[in-house]
Amino acid sequence: MSRAPAPAKTFNASVPGADDLIRLHLSESPHGASEAALRAAERELGRVNVYPDPERHELVHALAEHWNVTPDHIAVANGSDELVLATALALGDPTRPGLVTDGTFPGYRACLELTRRGCTAVALDGTAVDTDAFAARLPGHGIGYLCNPHNPSGAALTREELTALVDACGRGGVPLVCDEAYMEFAAPDTPQVRDLLDGGAPVVALRTFSKAYGLAALRVGYAVGPPALIAELRRALRALPFSVNRLAQAAAVSTLGDRDFLAGVRRSTDERRRWFTGELDRRGRGHLPSVTNFVAVEARDCALAQDRLAADFGILVRNAGLFGFPGYLRTSLGTQENLVRFLDALEKIEENP
Repeated sequence: MSRAPAPAKTFNASVPGADDLIRLHLSESPHGASEAALRAAERELGRVNVYPDPERHELVHALAEHWNVTPDHIAVANGSDELVLATALALGDPTRPGLVTDGTFPGYRACLELTRRGCTAVALDGTAVDTDAFAARLPGHGIGYLCNPHNPSGAALTREELTALVDACGRGGVPLVCDEAYMEFAAPDTPQVRDLLDGGAPVVALRTFSKAYGLAALRVGYAVGPPALIAELRRALRALPFSVNRLAQAAAVSTLGDRDFLAGVRRSTDERRRWFTGELDRRGRGHLPSVTNFVAVEARDCALAQDRLAADFGILVRNAGLFGFPGYLRTSLGTQENLVRFLDALEKIEENP
């Protein structure tokens, strides 16, 4: 009996041996984690035989102080991914589908489908979120999901756009989940859910320690929102009481107190982004404006380019066509050396397809 041919190898999020390649595909921080966070995690290694605090009390209280809210406004989970699933399970009217946008993080749709709620998508306005269309359609749905700043474009909503969306969810009573995983990289005056939390609308922000804080491997994220919604979210999270491990909780508490580290990451990322977009302009290569730690770069035949960059040059990037942005490769703002290697390799691939 002949064997079926092996599937073609593609280079997406999960690649065997990826630790040995140039990793520009998952928006990881090239700055690592703060020394305070590493020391805190190391201290917990001597107690790995002891279950972590299932209620995450210390981290919840630290986050409440950080955001100047009460602990009832905070829920902590195993990364933003667990929070997306938990919100799909627990919030809003489960008999109505969720609302998302086209061209964004696929986890929202996946969780809505997995929980059997179903999903409706609002088309993008070019490469931007059509906030008017989203606000108009939200009342007919059970829950809504938006990514701000947007992945993979890197753009952030204006204050008027975010306010209109929060007003829409308030009028219709439909929970709106805003994934703010990349907000730490944006300018301080960039509008965010915390600015509008006191208005009483059912809006929840999702945040992560994976990006700016450099704790991706430890998997810890949190939600900030009205106590009533957070109580429902916590009830869902209690189904997995020990999902946030001991090392993650300790590291997250410590890194919150290391404000100099975060300020340095923000400053370095801003400098790297300005240098990289300037280099793209110098080379005549198009790109989308970004406020994040990644940039969507124009390229020909992005699926082929993604695979050849990995197979021939050991460079991992993401084909943004998988998100609904054909014609773009999303690259993290890694080291300057690695970004130059990426651009040089991409030019070679396009010269010799």
